Amino acid sequence: MTPPKDELKIFAGRGTKELAGRACQHLGSPLGRAKTSAFPDGELLVKLEEDVRGRDCWVVISTCEPGNDNLLELLIFIDALRRASARRVSVVVPYFGYARQDRKSEGRTPITAKLVANLITSAGADRLVAIDLHAAQIQGFFDIPVDHLSGSEVFVQHFTERRPELGDLCLVSPDVGNVKVAEGMAVLLDADLAIIHKRRVGATEVETGRLIGDVRGKTVLMYDDMISTAGTVCEAARLVMEEGATDVIAAATHPVLVGMAMQRLAESPIRQIVVTDTIPNGLRCAPIKDKLHELSVGPLLGEALHRIHHDRSVSEMFARTAGVKR
Repeated sequence: MTPPKDELKIFAGRGTKELAGRACQHLGSPLGRAKTSAFPDGELLVKLEEDVRGRDCWVVISTCEPGNDNLLELLIFIDALRRASARRVSVVVPYFGYARQDRKSEGRTPITAKLVANLITSAGADRLVAIDLHAAQIQGFFDIPVDHLSGSEVFVQHFTERRPELGDLCLVSPDVGNVKVAEGMAVLLDADLAIIHKRRVGATEVETGRLIGDVRGKTVLMYDDMISTAGTVCEAARLVMEEGATDVIAAATHPVLVGMAMQRLAESPIRQIVVTDTIPNGLRCAPIKDKLHELSVGPLLGEALHRIHHDRSVSEMFARTAGVKR
């Protein structure tokens, strides 16, 4: 029996089938059938294996490492759905790659966040959903509607359930740019707030400055939108321990974890690293498996897609969140 045309259909790229499956599980609907294969020369082919004519279709792909391959797969997926006469083609990019190049920091450099926005729009996407963009201004790079979801909801729920065991808690923002989010989470978790002043001295190195606030005798929770090379969070962890903290937990929506990240985190005083599945973890995280705890944003995405499909408010979902990075 053919599903009703008003039922939404969710597809997934090669690296996001588990996450998309969790969103579909929340919705009580099966994952769309499609296959991405590569020709011997590396070119990609996306083949839809079911009818999408007149359907509201979504494709879930994080443009994480390998970023260029995942981005191209997303563009080809959009084109395949368009040519198969889908009524609406929307994309879910849980982790939006190239987002850190969102302005010209020096002469003769690109703004790749805008370029990627143009590519997704030109490919034929009608809407985009992302989680914790590195900078909220990226929403304005698109000429299509953008729903910017806050991943802090899943962290607030997780740490609220474990609040008694955390004891005297202090939210520490590892940089000034994340203070508003840390402050919001501190309020929700009934915790203190401290800030670390840092200075970036290179593409992969930061110089940790002084701590503003008191962490002595407290459990420190550091929350950010991503952990990339882990230089910032590991230096911050050492600083707060030197200042008398008793325990350190690091939390981040996007576990980018590249370069020396695994080694740094494994050797750091951080007891637990809490992340989400916006980026597949798998075997690459073996060096920190004893510290790593993964939360899923699948139900969050599923609820957001359900609300968008039925023209209901998405912002109502985030009454108890710490907001997003500005």
